Amino acid sequence: MPLFKISSTAGTALAAAALMAPLLAAAPAQAVQRDPAYAAARANGAIGEKIDGYLGIVGSPDASLRKLVDDLNIRRKASYADKARAEGVTIEEFAFAQGCILIARTSAGEKYQAPDGSWQTRGSGAARLDPRCPSVR
Repeated sequence: MPLFKISSTAGTALAAAALMAPLLAAAPAQAVQRDPAYAAARANGAIGEKIDGYLGIVGSPDASLRKLVDDLNIRRKASYADKARAEGVTIEEFAFAQGCILIARTSAGEKYQAPDGSWQTRGSGAARLDPRCPSVR
């Protein structure tokens, strides 16, 4: 069941947002990756990318991991809100497109949320993307 219905106009805007997202997401992603706690949690599979565009916790978190993920997701939502407004789409639509891109960009060994909601570990092949994802390069 879709999380939201996308009109054809919004679908066009969503596709445009998906094409622009690699440029828009590069700086924040690089800044976050400098945080050793984030890098360690990502490398050991404690966190992963979710289809909704936010980070998720895999398993039971301690307080510091929960705070890290909450802080990063607050930053993502603020960024998504600005970019969604500029693109004329909802935050949810923009976040979903970002989720597709971020999952596609995971590296082997990293966790991501599969279309069925389960946590998967990226292998050497492509990540399984939600069929609603726009084409991701």
